[in-house]
Amino acid sequence: MKSTVEKLSPTRVRINVEVPFTELQPDFDRAYKELAKQVRLPGFRPGKAPAKLLEARLGRGAVLEQVVNDALPGRYSEAVTTTEVRPLGQPNIEITKIEDGEELVFTAEVDVRPDIELPDLSELKISVDPIEVTDEDVDAELQALRARFGTLKGVERPAAEGDFVSIDLSATVDGQDVPEATTEGLSHEVGSGQLIDGLDEAIVGLSEGESKTFTTKLVAGELAGKNAEVTVTVKSIKERELPEADDEFAQLASEFDTIEELKANLTEQVGRVKRIHQAERIRDNALELLLEKVDVPLPEAIVQAQIDETVHNAVHGLEHDEAKFAEALEAQGSSREQFDAETREAAEKAVKTQLLMDTIADDLDIQVGQNDLTERLVLMSRQFGIEPAQLLGILQQNNQLPAMFADVRRGLTVAAVVEAATVTDTNGEVVDTSEFFGSPAGAEDTEGGADEEAGEAE
Repeated sequence: MKSTVEKLSPTRVRINVEVPFTELQPDFDRAYKELAKQVRLPGFRPGKAPAKLLEARLGRGAVLEQVVNDALPGRYSEAVTTTEVRPLGQPNIEITKIEDGEELVFTAEVDVRPDIELPDLSELKISVDPIEVTDEDVDAELQALRARFGTLKGVERPAAEGDFVSIDLSATVDGQDVPEATTEGLSHEVGSGQLIDGLDEAIVGLSEGESKTFTTKLVAGELAGKNAEVTVTVKSIKERELPEADDEFAQLASEFDTIEELKANLTEQVGRVKRIHQAERIRDNALELLLEKVDVPLPEAIVQAQIDETVHNAVHGLEHDEAKFAEALEAQGSSREQFDAETREAAEKAVKTQLLMDTIADDLDIQVGQNDLTERLVLMSRQFGIEPAQLLGILQQNNQLPAMFADVRRGLTVAAVVEAATVTDTNGEVVDTSEFFGSPAGAEDTEGGADEEAGEAE
C-alpha cells in the first residue's frame, strides 16, 4: 500500500492511498465467508458456497462493494500510522478509483493536530496572590461549626435576617394563579437568598400571621421571565441559639479537648483550603500565560463540534424550542447573539488548551500510569456517588475511557509546566508548588486533586 499526505492548511490534510488488489485478498476471503453465511445456494450447506457461485448469484459489483467498505477503515488507519498523521475527529473519505484486479485508490481529508512552536517552560514566570489566614477567617469557620450544633427556639417578634421561618407562598401573573408557585409550610432561612428574588426583603419585619405581597420575575416553569405578584405569609419564627465557644463545645464538636486546640485545627484547615485555591489560580494562570505566548491554529470543524454540543445541551431541556431558549436568555439578562459569541469564545479556548497540552505532553513524553488512572477513577466515583467498578463499566460502555485518559494526561502536563516554571506571589516570595503539583510522573490533575482536598478539608 502506498500513501502520501497533502497539507491543505495548518490543521487539515488530505491522505492519498493506493491499495493494490493483491493486498485485498484477505478482505475478499472474509467477504466471501460472510456472504456465504447470508446466501443460501441449493446443494451447499450454509457458509460453504464457493466464491465463483456467490459472484454469479450476487454479481461481482456487490462483492467488490462489500470488500471496499470493509477494507477502508483498516487501510485508513494503516495510512495514518505510516504517515505519522495525528488526526482529530472523523475523516471524510472519497473513493477516487476502483480498477477490479488492479488497485483501489481513495483520499481521506481529516483535521489534524497542528505543529505548535513551544516556548522554553523554564522561562515561564507565574504570579499569584499570597496566602494569608486572618483571625476573621478562623472566626467564620468557628461560627459555622457552632451553627451546626445550634438549636432553634421560637420567638415572639418580627422576623430578622438569620431567623428560620415557616411560610406559605402564592403567586399570580396577570391576575391568574400560578399553581406551581403555591406552597404551604415551607422552611426558609431568612437572608439565605435560596428561593426567589425579593423574598427575604419581604419577610424581614413580618410577625407571625402577617403577610406581604411583592413583585418578582419567575425563573422557572412555563411562565419563566414573567413578572409575578407573590404573597408570603409567615406562619412561625425561630432563632438559632449557638453554643458557647468553650472547651465543652470543643469536646462536643471535635476530637480536641480545648477550644484553643480546635481553633488551631481550624486555622490549619483554612490555610489548606486557601492553598488549594492558590493552586487552582497557579494552574489557571499557567494556562493563560501559555495561551498568550503560543500561536495555536484552530481546526474549525473541531471548534464547531464543541459549539454544537453546547447549544444542543442548552436547548435540550427546553424541548429544542428556540423561542423558549430566547426567553430564558432574556430572563438572565443575555441574548442569543451574546450566548453564541460566548460559546464560540469558550470552545476556541478549550480546543486551544487541549491542543497545546497534548503537544507539550508529547514534547515532554508525559506517561500516564495505572495509579494515575485509578486515582482519577476513585475521585470521579466519589463525585458521582457510585462505586469505582460501576463507574468504570459506565465509561467503558460509553467509550469514554480514552477521553478520561487524555484528561489525566493533560493534568499531568499542567503539573509538569508548573514544576518547570518559576512561581512567585505578588510579594515576590517563591511559592512551593510541590503539595499539589509535585513530580509530573506521579502528579494528579490539579483541578481534581484540589476538589478532593477541598472535600477533605470541609
